[in-house]
Amino acid sequence: MGIITENVRAVLAELPPGVELVAAAKTKSPEDILEAIEAGVTIIGENYVQEAQAAFAAVGRRARWHCLGHLQSNKVKRAVEIFDMIETVDSAGLAREIGKRAAALGKTMPVLIEINSGEESQKTGVRPAEAEALIGEIARIPNVAVQGLMTMGPFEGDPEESRPYFRRTREIFEALKKSGIPNVEMRRLSMGMTNSYRVAIEEGATLVRLGTKIFGARS
Repeated sequence: MGIITENVRAVLAELPPGVELVAAAKTKSPEDILEAIEAGVTIIGENYVQEAQAAFAAVGRRARWHCLGHLQSNKVKRAVEIFDMIETVDSAGLAREIGKRAAALGKTMPVLIEINSGEESQKTGVRPAEAEALIGEIARIPNVAVQGLMTMGPFEGDPEESRPYFRRTREIFEALKKSGIPNVEMRRLSMGMTNSYRVAIEEGATLVRLGTKIFGARS
């Protein structure tokens, strides 16, 4: 049994009901991705459209594909062709481009709204105070389906440092659920990576994005 298979099985055995694993496959080969899928991974996450394109050509629809990286408008056309969900929408302009490209393919693109929960100037995402207004605007864009929220949290350090960011995003998620904005479903809450996913689950994550924990350290 390969190390990726062992890692996937260990993580899947640990995840509580209602929490899905996104295997973050940045820089990983199609062979590694296929091993993860054969071990039970159902969602592959990619940060870059170009990398996703190469992996998708080899792997196809054996898994669902999530866009985890910041998406530039000029990459939206290809992204909409490949991905089953875009987790990193943080502006109405990007959502409009996604809607336009999705309409051309006769599909509706599920998206998550990225929350900059730490209000860090170097990170993408909408500030918490602006989230509801943005989601109300995006909800009116045809061929885009808002299905929840995503946040990054700190990349390293003590996992406990992530807890306030995850908790804040969960509070926004719950408030939006109650707000009843038409055409918005708060079903998915994507939070937590290899160093922080256990804290994210405690704070209500329904999707966790694990790379190193599945594939080992990036070369």
